[in-house]
Amino acid sequence: MITFFAGLLTLILGYIFYSRFIERFADVDGTRKTPAFTMKDGVDYVPLKWWKIFLIQFLNIAGLGPIFGAIAGAMWGPVAFLWIVLGSIFAGAVHDYFSGMLSIKHKGLSITEIVGIYLGTGTKQFMRGFTVILMVLVGAVFIMGPAKILAGLTPNFASVSFWVWIVFVYYLLATMLPIDKIIGRVYPVFGLSLLFMAVGLIIALFVKGYHIPELNLANLRNFHANSDKFPIFPMLFITIACGAISGFHATQSPLMARCLTNETYGRRVFYGAMISEGIVALIWAAISMSFFGGIRELNETMVANGGNAAVIVNDISNSLLGKLGGVLALLGVVAAPITSGDTAFRSARLIVADFMNYNQGPIKNRLFVSIPLFAIGFLLTQIDFSIIWRYFAWSNQTLAMIVLWTITVFLVQQRKNYWITLLPAVFMTAVTTTYLLFAPEGFSLPKSISYPIGALITVFALGMFIVYKRKHSAQLIAKT
Repeated sequence: MITFFAGLLTLILGYIFYSRFIERFADVDGTRKTPAFTMKDGVDYVPLKWWKIFLIQFLNIAGLGPIFGAIAGAMWGPVAFLWIVLGSIFAGAVHDYFSGMLSIKHKGLSITEIVGIYLGTGTKQFMRGFTVILMVLVGAVFIMGPAKILAGLTPNFASVSFWVWIVFVYYLLATMLPIDKIIGRVYPVFGLSLLFMAVGLIIALFVKGYHIPELNLANLRNFHANSDKFPIFPMLFITIACGAISGFHATQSPLMARCLTNETYGRRVFYGAMISEGIVALIWAAISMSFFGGIRELNETMVANGGNAAVIVNDISNSLLGKLGGVLALLGVVAAPITSGDTAFRSARLIVADFMNYNQGPIKNRLFVSIPLFAIGFLLTQIDFSIIWRYFAWSNQTLAMIVLWTITVFLVQQRKNYWITLLPAVFMTAVTTTYLLFAPEGFSLPKSISYPIGALITVFALGMFIVYKRKHSAQLIAKT
């Protein structure tokens, strides 16, 4: 219990103090007109109130990540608390904040175009394809997850396939319509419900006297049922993505950057939403480790259910909140991934439109871009969910790594403190490269090979950055 409350307090203090620290390096100007006004189009560039944008951003980035990811991450034990808290404050929230602020500075451009500005045309072309693939993967993941939960609530009424089609129809509408028609009106309500649901569950946990494992020297180890195949590094840092750092967020921040009416709201919206997501992940990790009697029992339950976290969510919600409360909680869990999925497809549409320089005002133009994306997304739903989730998790963290390097280059060019993103960029480079080499869905190499090669690639990336920085410094000296 002490570890949980210490983590919660640290997340809050991180927002209060560290967010103000990094804001100093973003060149914030509250008098400068934002793209919501300078490029207002009534579809994607629409001025909205900051608190409404915060709730939309929170719901967009939340999805299944801080719930399913935190449940799976809890299988490693209390070390998951450490990653959720430190990852959210020093990596995820910084990543999200600068993703949004750079978009504001560049007329609301998508993250792929921003990467191209700072890392070059070749990287931009790669990022366009890579990010669209990730967005379609996100859409597919966030179709199957809620469809399975809804099918569990309606066993005598509707199957998983039925709910897949219902979610698809909703996605099409939400992706096509102006952002203030569905997203701007409904999402704030869902965002509040997700927060209330998480708070309600943790209160019920304490009232019913469950014990949350503490993070101490004895528990600072790998509790995973298959610890040899799932070492803490790099597996934990890929599994808990959206609850600590997620590249998907970099695709969502520009959506809200197009609606923000003042640059000073960026800290509340982008950094604040990530800290809120970290709190949700912390709650679900704590509940998962305690509800079944301990971490060993959680592992046994997950293994018995084939790693299906939806079963865990079902059991926890119904037991802690009763039938009615359980249904309401599950609906909150369903709303999060659905609302992330539709904005994923919306992001994919905008990325393709930016690439094609294709006006998205006429609805036929939006249909032209959206229909092929939805067709691919539907085909992906026919693949085993666990496989899609693993590829989504790796590509998600790889995108976060690339975006962190992009922000680092921006800070160098602005003569700002680049260490705030360089350190997490180096760490995430080590995580993603080692995972690709070691994981079953990667090259399946042994740790004795994966770790050294991952370290060499990371050192190479750092060396490339040092060369770039020296070259940039020399150019500045030559100009002066």
